[in-house]
Amino acid sequence: MEMVQQAKKKKYKRTMVMIFLAIVAVFLISLNTGEIRISPMDTFKTFFGLGSEMDELVLFEFRLPRMVIALLVGASIAVSGAIWQGVSQNGLADPGILGVNAGAGFAVVLFIFAFQGSMSNLGDFTIFVLPLFAFVGAAFAAFLIYVLAWKKGITPVRLILTGIGINAAFSAAIVVIQLKMSPNDFNQAIVWLSGSIWGSSWTYVLSVVPWMLIFLVLAMVRARYLNIMNLGDQISYGLGISVHKERSFLMLIAVALAGASVAVAGSISFLGLAAPHLARKLVGPKHQGMIPASAMIGALLLLLADTLGRVILAPSEVPVGLVVSALGAPYFIYLLMKTN
Repeated sequence: MEMVQQAKKKKYKRTMVMIFLAIVAVFLISLNTGEIRISPMDTFKTFFGLGSEMDELVLFEFRLPRMVIALLVGASIAVSGAIWQGVSQNGLADPGILGVNAGAGFAVVLFIFAFQGSMSNLGDFTIFVLPLFAFVGAAFAAFLIYVLAWKKGITPVRLILTGIGINAAFSAAIVVIQLKMSPNDFNQAIVWLSGSIWGSSWTYVLSVVPWMLIFLVLAMVRARYLNIMNLGDQISYGLGISVHKERSFLMLIAVALAGASVAVAGSISFLGLAAPHLARKLVGPKHQGMIPASAMIGALLLLLADTLGRVILAPSEVPVGLVVSALGAPYFIYLLMKTN
């Protein structure tokens, strides 16, 4: 038995190292790709202060902040999806499909339209307040989903159908606000809501880092409760777990991670669905190991999607959300076909 456990630990460590190396490889490739190409040697020189002013501007002020946000958002969406799947015991749960992202997007668009007046040139205060409003919108959407799906408990089918309805309602409300915007802001809102890393500056990074790091750590600390809740409510109560309290706290973590992600990258669907499934196949179903693996896989996939989005139609950019959807939609259909 002990030998089996040791073999599993070695396999887990080996898998995590491979994912980390893949992230490093994509990160290095992404540094050198884009409308302005910088050779690996010039990139190396720039990091040691020997590059040109143009290379320093492109790398440190534009490209690096965007890549850091891609890593943070990818990890956050993946962990949010893993928590939603664990709490609902539904393998098709995802903050984008359920309408949580739409709720956050509605709150952000409403705040910008009502208080900022324009999607362009947001002030520092507004940038730091955006994650809070996104959290409020995501929390309200999650509350509606939970209340409307509850009928002597929550079944996976009711949860998905209710989430799809909430998603449609918030999406319609966003369109109503967009129609009141100027043509330029309307176009910017469409691109952002389709999933675009619009906050490509260090100010945006600083605005979401506290949210994401704190709630990612909390998710990993509370992961063991997801394992217990998967045994059923009665057994969980028998083991001394306050199921409703833990479920509510875990949903709060998932909502905060999804909201902070929407604040800087819009609504990115299917990533929170695919990353946890891939993590389960690679490291197993135990959430103590699966959630960290989901975070790394999510970070890898979104950084890869952002890199592809910058080169597919260069010099034009494809929003990262569209790239993720193009890759994730077939996987979603595959899961639907496998699900009873």
